[in-house]
Amino acid sequence: MTGAGRRVLILSRRAAERRFGAAGAAAQATGTTTFNAPYRAFTRAEFGALLSFPNGGGTAFEGAYRMASGKFDIGFKGGILTPGGGASSVALLGVEARERVIDKTADFPLDGALVFGIGANLVSGSSVLIIPVGLSLGGRVKPQSSQVSFVPYVQPTAFFLADGGTDVQFALGLGVDLHLSRVFDARISAGLGDVEGVSIGAVWVH
Repeated sequence: MTGAGRRVLILSRRAAERRFGAAGAAAQATGTTTFNAPYRAFTRAEFGALLSFPNGGGTAFEGAYRMASGKFDIGFKGGILTPGGGASSVALLGVEARERVIDKTADFPLDGALVFGIGANLVSGSSVLIIPVGLSLGGRVKPQSSQVSFVPYVQPTAFFLADGGTDVQFALGLGVDLHLSRVFDARISAGLGDVEGVSIGAVWVH
């Protein structure tokens, strides 16, 4: 689930401590606050780097690649979370998909996409399987006489977690994708609720 955005989510401090000790992550496929806009910025594919800062401390770095087919696109993410505070580093792996399900009309001015995936936070003794399902709603804004456009969006998301037991968490993702040139996007997103933090990204589109 990246491409317009991806996304990466962060568990609340209480939930993170339960899984990883002093700080940790688990959510939007890989556990960071990289949410997704309702449509992609690329025609064929994109690749990029994502940097996330979970609420409670730590830093996550991820690489992402997405490819398209009609209104559907799928992405692959991998990286590492360094929680700090003496906690073990966490490997982040995930697959995300996005499917356009709503086209804006005169009565409803937002585009929408179903965003879902599966991923894992992998660390000795405390690994977590993550299945996020969300709906991204937003629209493209392009100022007159400008080559730059941007897409503000919201993404309410449920996270189904399995780590020996099961849990469900909820978050509201807020983000904006900045289309700065024909081949380059900048992305900013944040999570509120059970998954909190801030993410930034640099993406090259084709």
